Amino acid sequence: MASFRLTPDAIDDLDAIWSFIFEHNPEAADAVEEEIRSACAMLAKEPLMGRVRRDLTTFPVRFWTIPKYQNYIIVYKPDSSPLEIVRVLHGMRDIKGILGESP
Repeated sequence: MASFRLTPDAIDDLDAIWSFIFEHNPEAADAVEEEIRSACAMLAKEPLMGRVRRDLTTFPVRFWTIPKYQNYIIVYKPDSSPLEIVRVLHGMRDIKGILGESP
């Protein structure tokens, strides 16, 4: 069975996303988190589904936009085992700046 792990940064991202949404809609916060975790599990099974984005980083990561919540992007290392989820970011953030030199 394919599995994934969240880096400390990705855990912080997920906590921040949940907390922000929870302030406005607690049920939605849980739904978004569940959808993100489901997407991570899917990517663990099919890690090449995401896109390489050389315009954002030269690191060996891929990007997956959550289909149901297209504001959120999962950044992950497709060659890791278990699949390493590097970040979970809102698409309006400065992704290139956030990733900097160390995804």
